[in-house]
Amino acid sequence: MKTNTTTAEKLLDAARQQKLSLPELMLRREQEQNETPPETVYEKLGAAYAIMRQAVKNSLKEPHRTMGGLIGGEAIKLRDYRRQGKNLCGETVSRAICYAMGVLEVSASMGLIVAAPTAGASGVLPGVLIALQEQYDLPEEKMLNALLVASAIGVVVAENAGISGAAGGCQAEVGTASAMAAGAAVYLRGGSPEDCFAAAGLAIQNMLGLVCDPIAGLVEAPCQARNAAGASNALVSAELVLAGVPEVIPFDEVVEAMRQVGSALPESLRETALGGIAATPTACRLAQKTGCGGCGGCG
Repeated sequence: MKTNTTTAEKLLDAARQQKLSLPELMLRREQEQNETPPETVYEKLGAAYAIMRQAVKNSLKEPHRTMGGLIGGEAIKLRDYRRQGKNLCGETVSRAICYAMGVLEVSASMGLIVAAPTAGASGVLPGVLIALQEQYDLPEEKMLNALLVASAIGVVVAENAGISGAAGGCQAEVGTASAMAAGAAVYLRGGSPEDCFAAAGLAIQNMLGLVCDPIAGLVEAPCQARNAAGASNALVSAELVLAGVPEVIPFDEVVEAMRQVGSALPESLRETALGGIAATPTACRLAQKTGCGGCGGCG
């Protein structure tokens, strides 16, 4: 019988019954569904993580020219600010938001990134993972297992709510990415499978209702800053759970709430650039400068 990973409850039950960790369970799922042996899965994960690391490095070399010119050089500014000892956030959070914004900049300039769970939310997971690896000197295998934990969370959300901003708003993209990163962070710090999903649920709750309103329809602003928010939210959610703050609403119920909220969002707040920040006067002026073809959102 194939491993059931359609809900967190079923996934966790399967892990308990088979006496497997979350990474081991996801490896088994890959074998069952795709006939992919563990060594091949790890090879692919290693390649993906290498791309994530390189995207961070590239963002810190020089500002990138993005399609709309709305962002560029933010990661470098954050790194330099942190090096001066001026950062308000702690070392881990400061690194995570810096790296998250950097990866989004690389994405917006047509650079190579890993769209996990989407290109628009591609900075959150690498931001958190790489910051934690640097902070705690974590081995490579541990990081690849953290990606498997993140995938377990992403699979459940994709199956039951969706990860598309056009369907569910930015909560579906950055919210899901934040949940994946929160669960991965808990795993890296020794939390249980149940703790991983508890942190993921908190991360989604904190971003419930977040709209998708990209200026000029480009994944630059406010998307980049929201990747930073998603990364910091992931670490906050992980910290709460690791400290023993109890889970109030089970993960599967949180995901269902997320689906309902996403369905209730008007079309103007689901990636159309017809509302929210994208429809402000300043955003409309910026959109005209980018050569925006005109969606009607600016009147």
